[in-house]
Amino acid sequence: MTRTVYVNGQYLPEAEASISIFDRGFLFADGVYEVTSVLDGKLIDFDGHAKRLQRSLDELEMGNPTTEDELLEIHRELVRLNDIDEGLIYLQVTRGAADRDFAYPEDTAPTIVLFTQNKPGLADNPMAKTGMKIISIEDQRWGRRDIKTVQLLYPSMGKMAAKAAGAHDAWMVEDGVVTEGTSNNAYIVKGNTIITRNLGHEILSGITRTAVLRMAKEAQMKVEERPFTMDEAKQADEAFVTSATTFVMPVIEIDGESVGTGTPGSITARLREIYIDEMRKAAV
Repeated sequence: MTRTVYVNGQYLPEAEASISIFDRGFLFADGVYEVTSVLDGKLIDFDGHAKRLQRSLDELEMGNPTTEDELLEIHRELVRLNDIDEGLIYLQVTRGAADRDFAYPEDTAPTIVLFTQNKPGLADNPMAKTGMKIISIEDQRWGRRDIKTVQLLYPSMGKMAAKAAGAHDAWMVEDGVVTEGTSNNAYIVKGNTIITRNLGHEILSGITRTAVLRMAKEAQMKVEERPFTMDEAKQADEAFVTSATTFVMPVIEIDGESVGTGTPGSITARLREIYIDEMRKAAV
């Protein structure tokens, strides 16, 4: 069975979906995206993703082709049409199609596309029991990482470097401190304190990050938002990442060195449990 996707106002079989070769997302990576997870056939933290989408569009002076209510209905319809119980919905908005020119075109209609991916086991991912192995790489991305653009070539290169090293992912390092993972926010735990990079242009403000830090504080856990070094990470008691599709995922090894006991830690496990439970209850 082929998927039904959404392209510029139409629900189409994936084989019939297309966009212009002049689309600026294709020519310039002039576009933004969001990924919303689905649990039990419902959307996880949709409101947060919709608001971050609007922020990204505003930062790039790009129009939004839908209202938030319309976007919610599109997401729900794709979940229904593709019978998604656990999985994700990918959304991309670009500046639209225009003859190639570095300057922004005027009065061009944005392009919007959405598609689903069926991913059973998001909540019961076995890696939550075994943990991730990561490597460190130099952060060579552009300076506005707070905008969720489709410029993902360097993170892809980082994923491949990790794969070649027998690891699952890479944490990027700039000026001696960790920024974030290739597709996730990075954390360490020392004692009872959760430490993660403070927000700024250097990292993406993760929707899962926001929720997890709020839940940690509500659970009376201590949180510090500040830069940390790879040496600190290797000496930490626990480490983990957060993202829309991995939720809270333990890191057990960094650059070949075990973190803590080399097994997923109790604070990480508790945060994952709290997050999944609360997101199931709040899903729309």
